[in-house]
Amino acid sequence: MSINIYFNVLAKDLENAVEISCFAPERTLVGVMVKNFATDDEAVARVEEFKAKGVRASVGLGGGDPAMWKRVADVSVRTCPFHINQVYPAAGYTMGRLKEIHKSEFIVNSLIEPAGEPGIVYMATGAISSRKKEPVSAELAAKLIADIGLPSVKFYPIGGLKRLDELKAMVSAAVNEGITIFEPTGGIDMENVHEIVRACIDGGATTIIPHLYTSLVDPETGRTNPNCLERLAKMRW
Repeated sequence: MSINIYFNVLAKDLENAVEISCFAPERTLVGVMVKNFATDDEAVARVEEFKAKGVRASVGLGGGDPAMWKRVADVSVRTCPFHINQVYPAAGYTMGRLKEIHKSEFIVNSLIEPAGEPGIVYMATGAISSRKKEPVSAELAAKLIADIGLPSVKFYPIGGLKRLDELKAMVSAAVNEGITIFEPTGGIDMENVHEIVRACIDGGATTIIPHLYTSLVDPETGRTNPNCLERLAKMRW
């Protein structure tokens, strides 16, 4: 079975994005968080800068802010990045718009949240639905994601290793519905990433996209440390 591991990371600027992508250019996804840009045009310009330099962009909300869902969709449609982060209620809409216009390869994920118990999750991650969260089974969540035809589950926040049992239950439910891309997010660093990715692989996921954000950022410079990407690229799973 072929296993694909991508690394979703941040970059301070274009130079930093190019610097950290050189170790595994096909497997490094650099975040463009729309919340950090005053206008869609500015976010689009950053994605296009990345693409021109061979950097794979991952368009995201910014702190999981559901209010940014429409901007994520709009920026993604204009740029067709390799990877798009989206809340569950808007993920099908986003993927549908992209497929109408673009024929190139891309991944749209669906953000769902652990609910504090293995096999139970929150799907109400949208701007309105998140005001009234009610738990559902991981099995039902996976079936609803599969109904829309979404290829990936983003599971956030996992708190590092704190919710490993919940992560394993969601991976299993997703794989049972044919969803084999899984994206653990929240509290992942160089010390725990291998165990988290390994848990996803053991659950049957064939593409895993751990999101390693501020844990790789030098607090003094604001730049993502290229040595971390070099180590990640050399890891054996």
